[in-house]
Amino acid sequence: MDNMCEDRAMSAFAGDGRHRVAVLVRDEVLSFELALVHRLFGQARTPAGARLYDVVTCALAPGPIRTDADFPITVAHGGQALDEADTVVVPGSRADFATSDAEPGPDAVDAPVAAALRRLGAGTRIASICTGSFVLAEAGLLTGRRATTHWRSAERFRRRFPDVTFDLDVLYTDDGRILTSAGAASGIDLCLHMIRTDHGAAVANDVARGTVVPPHRAGGQAQYVQRPVPDQRVSSTSRAREWALANLHRPVSLRDLAAQEATSTRTFTRRFREEIGTSPGQWLTRQRVERACALLERSDLPVDEVAAAAGFGSTASMRAHLHAELGISPSTYRATFRGDGSG
Repeated sequence: MDNMCEDRAMSAFAGDGRHRVAVLVRDEVLSFELALVHRLFGQARTPAGARLYDVVTCALAPGPIRTDADFPITVAHGGQALDEADTVVVPGSRADFATSDAEPGPDAVDAPVAAALRRLGAGTRIASICTGSFVLAEAGLLTGRRATTHWRSAERFRRRFPDVTFDLDVLYTDDGRILTSAGAASGIDLCLHMIRTDHGAAVANDVARGTVVPPHRAGGQAQYVQRPVPDQRVSSTSRAREWALANLHRPVSLRDLAAQEATSTRTFTRRFREEIGTSPGQWLTRQRVERACALLERSDLPVDEVAAAAGFGSTASMRAHLHAELGISPSTYRATFRGDGSG
């Protein structure tokens, strides 16, 4: 870093004020995880259509990198991108699974990467997808923190990093500056969570809609549940869910939902859990929270009218649910994510 002007000319990022995300890849990087970071952050836009993130792929040194799909990629950016980034994301690697059932020996690939992460400033947000959490733990970033990884590597992670509070039964963890996620698809949930944290539910929901994925699966949802795949000959619960979304402003009971599918409440609840992975009540509450967040961000409705439109029945009920989900009040949420200073 001897020449500041030269550094600027070589910058990995556009320098236009957008949040800078560097995806740090290693040999045999899991290509799906690399792509999903670019896809999700790359879709985030302001209401006027301006991009909110600048995303680049980097390695410790520029050049060719193998992927798990056996095709190489050429990485244009080196370690400087890490120093410039606001957020660094570390995907997993196929090599991480090579010794999943045994105590691993020294890792010549991960050690330099861990050292590079260790040097990052306290203001840099660092996240891992899947077994990328091993690199964060190797760097000492997870010591004393709650973290997760892919369930196949859980026992190896516990043995290797006993000072980390490991949680198998979650999709992702958020410990402020450091975040981790479980298997590959939970990286989608983690990225949407970061976008939601940065810019609110409306932006995150737009990204989810464009990617055709659920806008929110709670971080505490189990990453791996042994249950049979629903019988495709059995009707789904989609009609009931569509009806519920159209009637969020009114009380919706389990009996109402079951009636949309012409089935008993017991059968409906079983089918709903098989299909969605959560109870009808939990799902309905999450939809009400999402509706309230969207209205707080995008409308000038008073808080009590937002509560009524989202079906909470009272401002106090909405306040309790938002605090449980997000840790903040409706007025604080609006002031944070409206972006126009209104509160």
